[in-house]
Amino acid sequence: PEARSKGEQCVKASRTMSARHLLAPVVRRGAAAVRNAPATRRFASNVSASADIENLYSGGLLTGFRKAYCGPLPPSYTVDEALTKLPPTKVSSLPNGMRVATEKTPGESVCVGVFIKSGSRYETAESNGSAHFLEHMFFKGSKNKSQGQLELEIENMGCRLNAYTSREQTVYYANVLKEDTNKAVDVLAEMLLNSTFDPAAIEREKNTILQEMEVVERVEEEVVFDNLHYTAFQTSPLGRTILGPEENIRGMTRDHIVNYIQANYVAPRMVVVAAGNVDHDTFAAHVAKAFAATPETPSGPSVITEQAPAWFTGSDIRVRDDDMPLAHVATAFEALEADHPDSFATMVMQAMLGSFDSSMPSAVHSSSEMTSVLAGYNSREYPLVQSAMAFNTQYSDTGLIGVYYVTEADKVMEAQWAVMKEFQNLCHNADDHLVEIAKTQLKATMVNQLDSGLSQVCEDIGRQMLAYGRRMSLAETFARIDAVDAPTIRRVAMELCNDKCIAVSAKGGVSSLPDYNWLRRHTWSLRY
Repeated sequence: PEARSKGEQCVKASRTMSARHLLAPVVRRGAAAVRNAPATRRFASNVSASADIENLYSGGLLTGFRKAYCGPLPPSYTVDEALTKLPPTKVSSLPNGMRVATEKTPGESVCVGVFIKSGSRYETAESNGSAHFLEHMFFKGSKNKSQGQLELEIENMGCRLNAYTSREQTVYYANVLKEDTNKAVDVLAEMLLNSTFDPAAIEREKNTILQEMEVVERVEEEVVFDNLHYTAFQTSPLGRTILGPEENIRGMTRDHIVNYIQANYVAPRMVVVAAGNVDHDTFAAHVAKAFAATPETPSGPSVITEQAPAWFTGSDIRVRDDDMPLAHVATAFEALEADHPDSFATMVMQAMLGSFDSSMPSAVHSSSEMTSVLAGYNSREYPLVQSAMAFNTQYSDTGLIGVYYVTEADKVMEAQWAVMKEFQNLCHNADDHLVEIAKTQLKATMVNQLDSGLSQVCEDIGRQMLAYGRRMSLAETFARIDAVDAPTIRRVAMELCNDKCIAVSAKGGVSSLPDYNWLRRHTWSLRY
């Protein structure tokens, strides 16, 4: 979704694009073909270091655009001057391969984060759950400081320290006052490099994680999406849950944890990010000192020499429980990886699908036919669902795009019809008016997220650094969005959704959910 070259990547608004800045030629590809695509075809790999708008296009920064299908930006297109005044993201690499990225903004606080390319996808079946378990253990004391000393140091700084694990990344971050930035780096380094993983603490933490698992299993949305990954990526580690199975948690040992660290917590897979009132050079120098002992190469028995491909399997998984008052249903097609040239088109598609919940009565006027119908613009003149949301999940080599909704059991059939019909609308009926509305909504969502706090900025930088090795300027991001037009949406939707297999996950009162053959037949339309 966004990326920026190493160093500053601001573009000048005073320049306009000429006809010679046409977009790169197209090679038509579907979701499956991207696995064999050379790196040079991916927009994140070709980066121009120049700040000149002409070089921005000719040097490769926007070569992911496709001339034949993606409408070229008009000769009159200009970059909004306000976007060029936003603070740049500075990036540097340390001798051990670790990267440091900062974005300086006025204020009294800083968010420091360590982003690691690790997660449940990099586990084996036997070690599934190690990444999440490890996240808990980093707060339990180190070689130099006890758990109490670490907690006291964090408390005295007024630091808000947190962490999370996903399928492809693990993140540790701290929000502190600007004068405590170096202390926050030291605390994170102490936790990540010197934790002791006391066997007694491991045994105590098992109960905590098992309780967490019980809580997660009561959240229907979490269960549905875990099952969706399980059925969509049946032969891949991507299909495993983040927490891992109960037997793995009960059998977790210090060796499992240490082996996972040795295999994944290495400098080239790590990015240290700071957002706020911070000087890049000073911060990078301190990070280099604090993380000097980080291993440069993976080792141990848990090293995965070759990442298993995430083959998508058209299938469904249904957990029928007629005693549940509601049905929870997710329907997904295989989508594109994060750095695919058409990834911005899928983000616009997500915005076109829309979202709805019972607190949004105005959704009946949505530009999305699906959202409008689900919200009450139908023969019943009553909402068909309690809530619905489109999702577009992107991974390093695949993705999922679809719709998740919650409704009463007797409305599942109608709701599913509206969902399947909307994907056909994307394939055949997407017009410029609807696309422009979705592009505006997408831009607003991005800006609102970045404006919500330093944690979101830090998260955005770290995520893009792991995915692309750079961070896009907002100017480039908006240019990529503006280059998506109706023909692009129809082409990408045809490649991803028209007569393609789907994955379906459902739980609750789903007796009226049509069978898989019905769902599969409704991925195409007879048109004359």
